[in-house]
Amino acid sequence: MLKQGLHQKLLQKLSPQQIQLMKLIQLPTQAFEQRLKQELEENPALESGKENNDEFSDNEINDEYDDSGNESINTDDINIDEYLSDDEIPNYKTQSNNYSPDDEERDIPFASGTSFTQHLKNQINTYRLNEKEEIITDFLIGSIDESGYLRRDLIDVLDDLAFTQNIYTTIEELEHLLKLVQDLDPAGVGARDLKECLVIQLKRKGEKPARTLAINILEQSFDHFVKKHYSKLLQKFHVNETELKDAIKQIEKLNPKPGGSHVGNNKVAEQIVPDFNIRIVEGELELTLNSRNAPELHVSKEYNDLLSGYKDSREKSQSQKDAVLFIKQKLDSAKWFIDAIKQRQQTLFLNMNAIMQYQKDYFLTGDERKLKPMILKDIADTINMDVSTVSRVANSKFVSTPYGTKLIKDFFSESMKNDQGDDVSTKEIKNILSTVIENENKKKPMTDDKLAVILKEKGYPIARRTIAKYREQLEIPVARLRKEI
Repeated sequence: MLKQGLHQKLLQKLSPQQIQLMKLIQLPTQAFEQRLKQELEENPALESGKENNDEFSDNEINDEYDDSGNESINTDDINIDEYLSDDEIPNYKTQSNNYSPDDEERDIPFASGTSFTQHLKNQINTYRLNEKEEIITDFLIGSIDESGYLRRDLIDVLDDLAFTQNIYTTIEELEHLLKLVQDLDPAGVGARDLKECLVIQLKRKGEKPARTLAINILEQSFDHFVKKHYSKLLQKFHVNETELKDAIKQIEKLNPKPGGSHVGNNKVAEQIVPDFNIRIVEGELELTLNSRNAPELHVSKEYNDLLSGYKDSREKSQSQKDAVLFIKQKLDSAKWFIDAIKQRQQTLFLNMNAIMQYQKDYFLTGDERKLKPMILKDIADTINMDVSTVSRVANSKFVSTPYGTKLIKDFFSESMKNDQGDDVSTKEIKNILSTVIENENKKKPMTDDKLAVILKEKGYPIARRTIAKYREQLEIPVARLRKEI
């Protein structure tokens, strides 16, 4: 039997311009600058800086332009006056009074040192090796990863040497040459696993009772050491707790990633550029937007002159019509991009201002215990925006505060009820949990069940599973792995 029904669906279709705007909002300051640079390079109708001609300085952009695509454009339908009138010239240039006074652009120089691989090759060149040995050692060094480890089996290296370098050797010769590589600096480089890396470093330090014991522990009982089965180590090596503690201290001083310690590593550390700045002025909060988010842009006067020339010409050839189509597309794109930047600027400021007001007590004091439970929907409802827009602002933006530069996403947290029925932030609970674990007896660390009991005594009734979840989020290991002798 056939049934007929009426269903209503609500669908939202975003235009390409709206999608691009969402992408612009999501970009942090540095990425936004790269996007702006790209747009300036691709669109000759868009220019940066102040407009030189005063004639075009006090006018507005008319946003009523066709964004339906370029395929259906007809030159006969193009109103040239629409682009030449005074009302069409942008006047605001995306300027605003809500950005930071720090307008100065700083160029940060970076020294480019030698790479880690080249650093090792420079050292191996001091050895007296024949041509075959030089090729093999260079190949071994080239197989070492950025952490300083040789992650490949020697049998695989043997095969690759034969197929790619036409070099035939033996496992014994590879082992011998690998020992030479392992003698290079930094200590531990060329190791095939963590155990070998630590042992190499200990042997490089010289003989000492604690170091000798540490080497024996690593070579003979590495699994017991990793799992912190200290009682089994005491029994096996017939030592007391003090001797075992000294040996463990020797191991803890070692570098598990020797490649990362290379001072000449030319990796450039990522620089965090705050998107917002919050200051306390006479007891009140003052929010400013990084001035690099508010560039000065305008439509090229030359492109408007080209349209003017087309309008004044009596005979309009096909090539001229094609040129007008191109100019119109670029002008439309430039006008849209200028408007999109202004909308981005307003959206960022509106979102951050709402967050600042919501967490006013925290920004005035810097006390994380005063952070209120806050989810994306709280801010979205306040500023009448979609949750996804707030998420785009929060996930990738930083704010400079009197208490350091913070990721905006960190201000968001869920709420839980304490024993008095009040809503408290999960961030506050995590801080208390971290403090409790930090102050515990390291010889007898507390299990998740015990931690749940302690937090309940402090007024936070939390289940053991929740404790485990928060502990993992804080990257704190289980009780067995926190144990110290």
